[in-house]
Amino acid sequence: MLNILITGATGFVGRPLCSRLLSDGVLVRAAIWREEPVCGLPEGIEPVLIESVGPSTDWTPALAGIDTVIHLAARVHVMDEEAEDPLAAYRLVNVAGTERLARAAAAGGVKRFVFLSSVKVNGEETQVRYTEQNSPAPLDPYGVSKLEAEAILKKVADETGLEVVVIRPPLVYGPGVKANFYKLLGVVAQGLPLPFSSVKNARSLVYLGNLIDAVILCAAHPRAAGQTFLLRDGEDLSTPELIRKIAEALGRPSRLFPIPLGLMRLAGILTGKTSAVDRLLGSLAVDDSKIRKELGWAPPFTVTEGLKATAEWYMWRRLNGGELT
Repeated sequence: MLNILITGATGFVGRPLCSRLLSDGVLVRAAIWREEPVCGLPEGIEPVLIESVGPSTDWTPALAGIDTVIHLAARVHVMDEEAEDPLAAYRLVNVAGTERLARAAAAGGVKRFVFLSSVKVNGEETQVRYTEQNSPAPLDPYGVSKLEAEAILKKVADETGLEVVVIRPPLVYGPGVKANFYKLLGVVAQGLPLPFSSVKNARSLVYLGNLIDAVILCAAHPRAAGQTFLLRDGEDLSTPELIRKIAEALGRPSRLFPIPLGLMRLAGILTGKTSAVDRLLGSLAVDDSKIRKELGWAPPFTVTEGLKATAEWYMWRRLNGGELT
């Protein structure tokens, strides 16, 4: 039986991952930042309080008796960055904090370290599908920090023998999703007309349940050691296809109409929303054949099932007056 430490256990991925591991009979310890609420963690999780993740965090109590670490905690990508030096802020947590944890894990006898990275390490837009063999080309501080963290982990692995597994998911959706996907749910739920019917892009997504399944597999599979994996649901969607599927899941009509792409890009420039518009119009697709062939992984949930679960959560939240912060 594995003894697993999860960082970021109270987050979007962490909470359902803890629940799934408990249901699988795994012993789970959660590293909780002292300022985070411990409430809401599934019963049976052992919480250990830590200072914020960084270059001086004391991981000794959290790592005692642990053989596998799943490192989810990170300074995440934000739309409205307020830090004076964003790259330095990302590096403090995502690079120095990750190295500190990995070296402490290796010194404490941990065998495997699963690191949740991001497809942003590869880049922001594709003409052909990204693979693990592509040269990394991150374009923002978050992506740069994740690439640097991957490089640090490889160095630690080479020096200590720690088995590092890197997972680079594309956009993750599911119950609890925030940011732009949550906003899109709201717009579609209102039945508002959207100007995307002429968009012909392709975007890879991964449902939360599929990501969790892949993370757990990577924590245990012998052939995962030392590997980097991209993953996706298995069905890439254009923006209008995604909107139609969300509308169907919500039981709402999808109202799409065409606007020239150049006009939409101009609107993005004029409103300062260039990156958001680029994501709606551009393609970002990945090839996940490596994890399927090497580990025999297949997503347990379809896109339709994932969107249905997400829509049901969203509607429940609306009916109960919940708002995401």
